[in-house]
Formats: sequence, C-alpha cells, structure tokens
Amino acid sequence: METYSDDVLKRTHTCGQLRLDHNGQSVRLCGWVRSYRDHGGVVFIDLRDRDGVTQVVFDLPDVSEKDDADAQAIYKLARAARNEWVISVAGQVRPRGEGKDNPKLATGQIEVICHALTVLNRSDPVPFEPDEFGETAEETRLRFRYIDLRRPDMTKALRLRHQICRTMRRVLDEQGFVEVETPFLTKSTPEGARDFLVPSRLQQAAFYALPQSPQLFKQILMVGGLDRYYQIVRCFRDEDLRADRQPEFTQLDLEMSFCTEKDVMDVTNRVLRDVCDVSDVPFPEDVPVMTYDEAMRRFGTDRPDVRFGMELIDITDIAKKSDFRVFTGAAESGGAVQCIVVPGGADMPRSATDALADWAKGFGAGGMPVTKLGANGEFETGVAKFVAPIAAELIKATGAAEGDLLCFAADKLKITQRVLGELRCKLARERKMIPPDKFEWLWVMDFPLVEYNEGEKRYDALHHPFTSPNMDDWEKHQDQPEFFEKIRSRAYDIVCNGMEMGGGSIRIHSPQVQQKVFEMLGIDEASARVKFGFLLDALRYGAPPHGGLALGLDRVVMTMIGVQSIRDVIAFPKTQRGTCPLTDAPGEVDEKQLAELDLKIIAPPAKENTNKTN
Repeated sequence: METYSDDVLKRTHTCGQLRLDHNGQSVRLCGWVRSYRDHGGVVFIDLRDRDGVTQVVFDLPDVSEKDDADAQAIYKLARAARNEWVISVAGQVRPRGEGKDNPKLATGQIEVICHALTVLNRSDPVPFEPDEFGETAEETRLRFRYIDLRRPDMTKALRLRHQICRTMRRVLDEQGFVEVETPFLTKSTPEGARDFLVPSRLQQAAFYALPQSPQLFKQILMVGGLDRYYQIVRCFRDEDLRADRQPEFTQLDLEMSFCTEKDVMDVTNRVLRDVCDVSDVPFPEDVPVMTYDEAMRRFGTDRPDVRFGMELIDITDIAKKSDFRVFTGAAESGGAVQCIVVPGGADMPRSATDALADWAKGFGAGGMPVTKLGANGEFETGVAKFVAPIAAELIKATGAAEGDLLCFAADKLKITQRVLGELRCKLARERKMIPPDKFEWLWVMDFPLVEYNEGEKRYDALHHPFTSPNMDDWEKHQDQPEFFEKIRSRAYDIVCNGMEMGGGSIRIHSPQVQQKVFEMLGIDEASARVKFGFLLDALRYGAPPHGGLALGLDRVVMTMIGVQSIRDVIAFPKTQRGTCPLTDAPGEVDEKQLAELDLKIIAPPAKENTNKTN
C-alpha cells in the first residue's frame, strides 16, 4: 500500500480548469493517467478527472533546482506510470508554446511542469480504455461499469442529470410544490404492467409490491390537502425491456389540486423550458397541442415525430375502385387503405422493398404493397398493374412525384396506422431525413378513455383507471357499451421527437364516477374494494378536483444528450434481459433466507428434448 502525506490530496484545481490565465501558478492536481508518452528525457502524462484532461510534463532539465536524486526518482516514477494509475502531481503552469496547442482540450493551451509526483494507487491493465468505448461491447462496459463511468460521455450524462434534477426542484419550489416521499413497499394494484413482488417475513404468505408509480398515494396527498406535491421518484415495472425502458426507472411525479389540464401543462412547460435551458436545447415559447385523433390520422401514433413529413394518407375511397383484392377486401370489410409517400424512394433496390413485407408482418400487417412513380408519370414495379386504373386519382391524392416510392397498408384501421406510423420513422432514420439537432415538442390530448382488448374480450383503460372522462362524453355514453370507445379522457402526453416524455391526466375525484369506471373495465365492486379500497374510502371524504403528470427523467436526459439507449444516462442500469453484469443480479438466495419467508423454490419441469434420434 502506498504511503503519502495528506497534502498530496489537497488539489488546487481540477484537471479541466487550468487556462493561460493560470500561467506561472503553482498547482496540485489529482486524477487518473489517461495516457503517457516517453520521448526520452521527457515524459508526457495526460491526467484525467471528471472535469477534463491536463497535460503534465516530466522534464529533467526543468527540475534541476532539486537535487539529482529527487529529480531522477520523479522521472523514473513517471516513466513507470501506466494507464488508469491514480496519481497526484504538483508543478507550475506554463503555455505549451506556439504551434503546440491542442484545440480538442479545454486546457489545450497550457501544461504543468511537474515538480512532485505521488502514486496514490496502481491499476491492473484495464479490459478497455475509457476513451475507446466505441468498439467495446455493452455487456463489457456494464460488467466493468466503474471503468466505463470514467468516460467523458458518461460523466457528462450523469452531471447533466444532476443539473436537470436540481432545475426541476428549483422550478417546482418556486411554484409552491412540496416534495413528499411515498412508500416503496406497498400493495399490488393492477396499473398495466406486472408488479415486482417482495415477500413479507412478518406476514406469512403475504407480499408487498414495488410501486409502478406513486399514483394512488399522490391522489391521497391531494385528499389530505397538500395542494401541490412533487417527487423525483424511483418506479418499478416487470415488463419486457428495450432501448428506452428499464425495470427500475426514475420520474418526476407531480400532482395539483383545483386545476385544469392547462394548469398542469403550463407547470410542465415551465419545468421543461428551464431543463432545456441548462441543457442548451431549444424549447418553444408555445408548445403546439394536437388531439389524439389528429395524431393517429396524420402519423399513425399517439407520440408523433413531426420533424419530417411522410404523413399517412387515407386512400380507402380511391382503393375501392381498383381491381386489387387486397385493397378492395380491406375497404369492404370496414377496414382502411392508407399509404405514405417516400420522397426519392424509387432508388431503393427491390431487395429492400421486398424486405418491407416481412418487416410489416411483425406489426400485424399481412404484407407491404409498394410501387414507384416513374419518369413517364406511370407507376412501375410492385403493385403497379393493380393501381393503374386509379393512378391519376392516386397521384393527385398523395402528391407523389417522379422518383417517389409509395408504401401501402390495407387492413383494420388500427393495424394500418400502426404499421405505417412505424414505417415512416424507420425510413426517415435509414434515409437520414431527420434534421440533426432539431427538437419538436407537442402535447397530445383527448385520448380515448378505454380501448377494447380483443384477447380478453373486455375494455382496458388507455392510461390508468383513475383518469377522469370528458364529462360531456361521459353523460352521453356511460351506459352505452357500444360507444365506450367514443368517450374521451382528460389525459395528456408531452412528446418530443417521437418519444413520450411524460403523461398525466385530470383524475377522478368522485367515488361514484370511479366505481362506474371500474365497472366499465370489468372490475366489480367487491374486487375494487379489495384492490383499491383505501383510495375509494379517501374519495368519500372530500376529495378536491385534482390532476398531475409524470415526466420520465431518464428519457428527458436521453433526449437532452441525444443518445439512443436509456442505459447511457443511468449509473447502474440493467441489460435488456433485466440482469446487472456488475453485481450478477438477480441471483439465488440461500435456504435459510427462503425458510424465514416460508418460501420454497419449485424447479420448473424439464424441457422435452426435441433433438432425439431414432
């Protein structure tokens, strides 16, 4: 173990602070060896900490005022240093000299001539260099996360995350919100995804659930008269993972009493405006508002990316006049025929357009008919012969031009919207149609209250069962199951660049309406009492009108930085399999722990061997 005095830890500056203004100053720096270069008689070490990099020079002539033994020892130690060693250096700042500046570094105009060097800790050869992450597998980066965190991009992400949280708290404090913590060990209530369950040792055969959100507690805080609540809170959902989803995630959760949709949206806009300001990202003075119906009609999704065109075009009436059975069959069965126009898409090879058919099947479509508009104003390739009788009407309706590709979907309306909504984003990314560094924010409102679940033959809440219906629609259709899907909710989502940043709603504050909504969702009074009895009781004791919203903090930081994976803005994330390579979680527990919980592991049945030979 290295021995050293406390003085070697007393830094005067970080490795990103020194400039020409510090010329001649005596300084002490601590950090990691990013790289070293031995030029024979002169050793250069790039010293790194979370703020940046400073070049340190070990030059024997420049330490000649020390006795030869000390100078030789410092120089010898500098030559021995290797990447990721932790060292402390003391020396004097000087300009690098004409033509020697490094414009890639904030400290690139200066260097430190070292007079003292202390090794604080050595490092084994690292599995990857923190500055060379591009060629390192993500699994390796997560296994050695403590090395990965030294990368400037990771440091930047986590520090910006801190600044964003601090900004959120400041803005909400100025608006009269109070931060309140809610329980992590609570009761399992169906809110959409599966719960993570925690067995109770004190209550046999009983389980806590980790909260998917503080939804019920924040409503109860409003009943309790708190008026304005917020929390930057950890939430848990046992669901399939993807690039923008984790089993444990963080959200800014807020709730307000005596408010309208506009009040919640205004507060959210104020938070996001200041968050964007600290992130150097533009935010509009007025955020556009779009209805759910318009979003689905134009973009095929309730989280539209409006940075580019290729909007959905309904051609059902025109398609009825064709001889193409795929089109006419969909139209006659009450479905839809829609298309998008891909500008210049005629340059896509047939192999690429043929592959779209298999891709579309992954979204429930039967295939993907396509055709290209040629130089003679006629359609070529694909389904050209089938659309020839309607070519003139199709060109007029779509605005297609020479060299464009038309992609069609013919099916139930929900399927055509889904497949074309996904396709426009896929092709926009692949064909680089999305302007870089562009941010388009919008609010989406007037969602349906419920949607029909074909598999379960019942209605599900589109957001959650505590969302207030639009009372005009409610009065008309609450007793008409055939019109349930026409009842709009008072829900709203904030979207940026095609990603849902957050969502919320005005809540139900009437126990009678809440019970009626439960009935609409197939939850009878007895079941509602078991699952949500504490909320129903609270609503009976003077619940004020209230509403709120939750912003996905991880997604906000992702968007501010411009990374594609949520794992790059979380210090210790899980993989897409829900595992932690750093700690090997989840893992087995011993028999004693299981016995204390009255639990027993029952091995799953062995899988049948399908590779038997005769």
